[in-house]
Amino acid sequence: NLGTRQSVEGIRAHVEAIVDAVDIESPPDVVVDIGNGAGMITVDAFQRLGASVQTLNAQADGSFPGRPSEPTADNCESLQVLSEHQGSVGIAHDGDADRMRAVTESGTFVSGDVLLAILAGEAAQPGETIAAPVNTSLAVDDYLDQWDVDVVRTCVGDVAVAERASEQGVAFGGEPSGAWIYPDESLCPDGPLAGAKLLELAADRTLDDWVADVDRYPIHRDSVPVDDREAIMAQVRDRVADTYDDVSKLDGVRVDLGDAWFLVRASGTQPLVRVTAEARDAQRAQAVFEQARDLVERARN
Repeated sequence: NLGTRQSVEGIRAHVEAIVDAVDIESPPDVVVDIGNGAGMITVDAFQRLGASVQTLNAQADGSFPGRPSEPTADNCESLQVLSEHQGSVGIAHDGDADRMRAVTESGTFVSGDVLLAILAGEAAQPGETIAAPVNTSLAVDDYLDQWDVDVVRTCVGDVAVAERASEQGVAFGGEPSGAWIYPDESLCPDGPLAGAKLLELAADRTLDDWVADVDRYPIHRDSVPVDDREAIMAQVRDRVADTYDDVSKLDGVRVDLGDAWFLVRASGTQPLVRVTAEARDAQRAQAVFEQARDLVERARN
């Protein structure tokens, strides 16, 4: 029927677009954890690119019997084991395959910030900018700085990242949760496309080597129960404005301290205020986190 034919044609066009977007002469072996969702397009594209592909949870099933839909480290343990056993790159998707997470050849689940840094570093040219949310690690800035690529912060959410990525001079947009946006290709997060871009990188050198190039810094996170999120955040905004110089109120309150940062942000769905702090040094990270949490505690009392 017409609907089926259009669906098949759409899938074929998507696969062709992915294949045309990369240049891979000798792709590595890869395991794709589809998560019982819509990610078979990734398998089709990888096979077209000449990769040897093994699948996990390949049967489409909206009840997600193989694993929970979210492609987190805990949910992708089978992928990590299989990738390590076979020495293969691992790719994981969520149910609708708009997100992509990765596992190295040694079975290491790649953190969202590290994956963001790697993908952005390949996508952007010197002098260009990439878009990432306010809770993105300092390690991304440090990694990209060596190529004169700047990071502009957005509100949390791929819609905000995509909006910023549509601006001139922004070469890439990404969220550590696994949403990757290539504005020259599409302003929608495209997990299969991002997977092919990563496979292209892993064809040149191992993903383990790429990951080793990105620093990881100590980061602390906590959620503070509150009765009135808006009232607490209003007090935090006032106190931060009186105390710190480099303050962003784009999404919650983010304070840049140069060698560290903290973010105080109200949950959108729960009676919680979330506190995040990061620094290049462990003691500094702990101290900054305590400062940030203290701001919320004093506003609450």
